[in-house]
Amino acid sequence: QVQLVESGGGLVQPGGSLRLSCAASGSIFSINDMGWYRQAPGKQRELVATITSGDSTNYADSVKGRFTISRDNAKSTVYIQMNSLKPEDSAVYYCNADIRTMVAGVLGTYRYWGQGTQVTVSS
Repeated sequence: QVQLVESGGGLVQPGGSLRLSCAASGSIFSINDMGWYRQAPGKQRELVATITSGDSTNYADSVKGRFTISRDNAKSTVYIQMNSLKPEDSAVYYCNADIRTMVAGVLGTYRYWGQGTQVTVSS
């Protein structure tokens, strides 16, 4: 059973920094794309950043230049370093990963999501 576990959320003042981590565990053959999404109250979940297995990255315009996504394949972990945080960055942050694994005897690539971690930017 594959699962993603996030950590690193919390309360930070405007202009501050946080680093979120998301570790995958279980029966993993390989991990393709990994990413971070966020959802603020009353809003739809939105893309924050993604990273491919070849380390190509993509960012939402709202976080470019402030957030950096990275991954450690040996640890099956994706990170996001968030700098110059703004109140509008407050949300529940979710990681996801496209993981090659066996489900019900079928080898395939499946998308998994973490449970979410709260980030609050407030003075």
